[in-house]
Amino acid sequence: MKIVRAIKRGCKRSFICSVLTTNAGDNVFVFKTQFNFMSSILKNIMMIPFESSLVKSKFRGSLLGSLIGDCLGAPFEGDVVTSGDKIILQKYFDKLQDSNFKGPYKQYTDDTAMMKSVAKFIIDKPEPDYKFLAKLFATEYFSEPKRGYGQNVIEVFHKLKNSKFENIYKPATEQFFGSGSYGNGGAMRIAPVALFFHDNYKLMLEVAINTTKITHTNILGINGALLQCIAIHQALLMDPENKIDPIVFCKKLNEKMKELEKVDEDDEYDLDGTSKAYQDSLEIVEYLLEKEYNDGLDEEVIEKLGNDIRAHKSVPTAIYCFLRAQSEIPKIDTSNIFRRTIQYAISLGGDTDTIACMAGAIAGAYLGEDAISPYLAKQCEFYKEVLEMADNLFSSREGVSMKC
Repeated sequence: MKIVRAIKRGCKRSFICSVLTTNAGDNVFVFKTQFNFMSSILKNIMMIPFESSLVKSKFRGSLLGSLIGDCLGAPFEGDVVTSGDKIILQKYFDKLQDSNFKGPYKQYTDDTAMMKSVAKFIIDKPEPDYKFLAKLFATEYFSEPKRGYGQNVIEVFHKLKNSKFENIYKPATEQFFGSGSYGNGGAMRIAPVALFFHDNYKLMLEVAINTTKITHTNILGINGALLQCIAIHQALLMDPENKIDPIVFCKKLNEKMKELEKVDEDDEYDLDGTSKAYQDSLEIVEYLLEKEYNDGLDEEVIEKLGNDIRAHKSVPTAIYCFLRAQSEIPKIDTSNIFRRTIQYAISLGGDTDTIACMAGAIAGAYLGEDAISPYLAKQCEFYKEVLEMADNLFSSREGVSMKC
């Protein structure tokens, strides 16, 4: 056992770090602190076995992937994409990726607007301050209300502002006659949480739940955000030099969701089976991944997984898009996995900006920034600021030494 000391940037406190090696050959880092500050962050540590430069690239890739999916998917939102439309979509991407193409920025939507707030909430206050986040959400909306926000979340923001943020979770609990929203708004903005808290799985889930509940309190909305967070986290921890096995990736997600969607067999109230919604969807993802691609498969994906604003009908779809894009897809002419992920997500139609946003965040966390065409990124509004935001998020994480 090797003992080393790492100094926390910005303060004089220090950490003692023991480096252990498991039977699998993985390095596990266990910190013993000399103080209680953020002690919960340092429990159950699982460090990324990569150089700092690659970790930074993955932070950039995930947030940039989220932005690109949002911006490029927005023009197709609500569309039913036909075979002819897929040809147009191919030309659309070819044009955007042409180094000589110059056009107006593709604007981001509420997906990125709220993701910006989550990143700032973490960067500015590493010890989670959820009232601060609620204020950031509301401030962002009232400063730029025409970003495509849904009417229900707008109502939440008005109630928060009128109540002076007295109880930040109450407005969301009142949605839909008290059942809360099960939309994908919590999932679409969750990437910064998965990145920043990557070395503490339990705390990552806790923060993901509390950030989601400000606007979405239905269990399907919360668990959708958790699944998206876990998928980004799982992709972040993978070496981009090693090819992903889509089935194994999916099975690992399902095992984690079993811990979150624990079902009481005697529960007489689970009449609609929603308590296992994401486990069931991930099994469908596996089933679809095992099928050979054919002209009718996309329709089956839409029918069985969904492509709308409901979290349980969009988060598994985004994961499927990422995993399907690990191999070639007919009518999508590119060897780049990131582009293939985004293009395929948009080709399914429906809630294209959010599904592509979520798929892009996962793909970027796995591949890193270098796999993303800079020409594609430059077509998106706010892309430079997103890269700076990712760097700030990474620098904040460096407060706890990433290499022991």
